[in-house]
Amino acid sequence: MSLLSIPVATLGTPRIGPRRELKLALESYWAGKSDETQLLEAAAALRAANWARQKSLGVTVIPSNDFSLYDHVLDVSVMVGAIPEIYGWSAGPVSLKTYFAMARGAQRDDHDANCGHAEHGAAAQEMTKWFDTNYHYMVPEFHKDQTFTLSSRKPIEEYEEAKSLGCQTRPVLVGPVTFLKLGKSADPAFDPLLLLDRLLPVYVDVLRELTLRGAEWV
Repeated sequence: MSLLSIPVATLGTPRIGPRRELKLALESYWAGKSDETQLLEAAAALRAANWARQKSLGVTVIPSNDFSLYDHVLDVSVMVGAIPEIYGWSAGPVSLKTYFAMARGAQRDDHDANCGHAEHGAAAQEMTKWFDTNYHYMVPEFHKDQTFTLSSRKPIEEYEEAKSLGCQTRPVLVGPVTFLKLGKSADPAFDPLLLLDRLLPVYVDVLRELTLRGAEWV
């Protein structure tokens, strides 16, 4: 086997951008100086640049869904509908205001149609270290009557986004057991792993959709 035929894979790429473009776009959005469309356009441009850069450098197994506006674990909470009642979401697409309320908390004037209770103020979810690194994630919150539903198609949409740009990618997902183990319950006697059978159908839906769209490896 020649060196040119050896597969080269990456697990993910930094999402911040070479000139901290994501940080600047987020701060502008949070300050009300830009709108949701501008933020999402900046995010899409960063993803496209990351995929193109890896492809040009000879990476043959390029990841998708390694990008996040804030945190990968929070993205899974949103994907499976594990959103505490305080944030006012009940069903349907999750708005950016709800997403960032979970990440940063919500002020009295942050009310919108998908974030009903945030007008009264809502604290951010707990943040803790990802294993023994300096990276932090938003801790999922579970209870014994927890239900899950596919409420964000981010992994599927970003796979198709890359494909439209000529990149066949390997979608990256936080696994269901890892997700539950990283979470917490208000009841210390309740083990979130007991929710695995309820959570798995959402993952099955995501994997099925990715397969139908041509994903070969997750």
